Amino acid sequence: MYQVYPRSFADDNGDGIGDLRGLIAKLPYLEDLGVDAVWLTPFYPSPLADGGYDVSDYRDVDPRIGTLEEFDELLRTGREHNIRVIVDLVPNHCSSEHPLFQAALAAGPGSPERDLFIFREGRGDAGDEPPNNWPSNFGGRAWTRAADGQWYLHLFDSAQPDFNWLNPAVPEFFEGVIRFWLDRGVAGLRIDVAHGMFKEEGLPDLAVPERSNRPNSYTHRPEIHELYRTWRSVLDSYPADDYPGERTAVGEVWADSPSTLAPYLAPDGLPQVFNFELITSPWKAPDIRAAVDATLALAGGSRAPWVLGNHDVTRPVTRLGSPEAARAAALLLLALPGSAYLYQGEELGLPEVTRIPDAARQDPRFHRTKGRSVGRDGCRVPLPWSPDGPAYGFSPADSPGSPVAPWLPQPDGWGTYSPPAQAGDPDSFYNLYRNALRLRRSVPALGAGALRWLESPDDTLVFARDPGFVCAVNFGSAPLPLPAHDTVLLSSAPLADGTLPPRAAAWLTGTAE
Repeated sequence: MYQVYPRSFADDNGDGIGDLRGLIAKLPYLEDLGVDAVWLTPFYPSPLADGGYDVSDYRDVDPRIGTLEEFDELLRTGREHNIRVIVDLVPNHCSSEHPLFQAALAAGPGSPERDLFIFREGRGDAGDEPPNNWPSNFGGRAWTRAADGQWYLHLFDSAQPDFNWLNPAVPEFFEGVIRFWLDRGVAGLRIDVAHGMFKEEGLPDLAVPERSNRPNSYTHRPEIHELYRTWRSVLDSYPADDYPGERTAVGEVWADSPSTLAPYLAPDGLPQVFNFELITSPWKAPDIRAAVDATLALAGGSRAPWVLGNHDVTRPVTRLGSPEAARAAALLLLALPGSAYLYQGEELGLPEVTRIPDAARQDPRFHRTKGRSVGRDGCRVPLPWSPDGPAYGFSPADSPGSPVAPWLPQPDGWGTYSPPAQAGDPDSFYNLYRNALRLRRSVPALGAGALRWLESPDDTLVFARDPGFVCAVNFGSAPLPLPAHDTVLLSSAPLADGTLPPRAAAWLTGTAE
């Protein structure tokens, strides 16, 4: 699965914003890379208070990104390239400009319209204190006061009011949204904030008012699992023997432990939930082994897919400390049992862009924390598609007049990461991913199947998968003698005298003990 952040992927019309036609034009690139499916982050109409995760219409396409007709063309063209499409569903909150929320503001306290959201009277003699101590995930408090004096809940930005999922009209509304996109031919859903949505009745204060992945008054509520049983029945009601085949869903579930995650993976629950262990664990052999073991014990790998990055976290090259570590991580990711998700640009080895002028930053995390958190703009900078030229090929060079500058500024030299700049180098990031994905399709041991650990030094990991595949990862500072093998299929760094250098990984064939 390849995650596309549409505004930053490819711009077809030269307005500085990525669009559906830009994505359609790049489908041959994705097919050649070895992609099976695309996860499309929000492309719906939005005021863009939070990069599209503030949706003002769940059944249309933002005109800056395209049209419904172009979305249908994306699905048709994707089929020609053997690429399915899943869409991002944002059910915890909508935009404050959504007609339902505007109607709630107009209707006033106690109205049915207002009960679609979470409005409460304030505390204190004048009602000028928030109803509870819940924090916003973007900094500050999770409540904003409306003009009539009531407060509304927003676990994210004030422009993203939370729905009241205890009102039956809300799940009914979203089931209609889900069917709308499945009927058009999407292969499934990625569910945003899938551990949220339901809030404890009474909205009690938190004992410790800080963000947490532990179950609390607004995360991992038991009601969520009945909802997912309903949604699973909707997914399963679509024919599995017609394209795009069996429909799926993957939940963005941030959890504190496998036991918290497990209920989401009930047989009649979500088909998949993300496994963020390779993002949150220290990049050390014991920690990564513990993370892999916990995930495999929970879901056999296939229902908790592996991921190194996404649009919300620092890019692996920067987070892991070096390009070499990120290359090794890529081979580890793609050798594990189950499915893998790649975020656009990982195959190019893009680093986090850290020097974005304050005036150009758009992430609400940056603005709500007054710059204490730099936010997520650095992993969302538009991709480079050519070594030089306007916007390094992100926008067309032949657009009328001069292309508009990309919506986030690209750093100087960004074009050195582009596919053409890397294509001729057999040792480039781009070719490492292409080769790994081709092997992943052709080596029988990869994909589904068991994993067994082999004995190796403490700062390394070596595991086997049958038939006849071994992956070795060197986290340490000394070369690792490779286990007995027949062939080196692929390595993230040149081997020397049968040893694997530090911060490197290799795929081998042969029976290992």
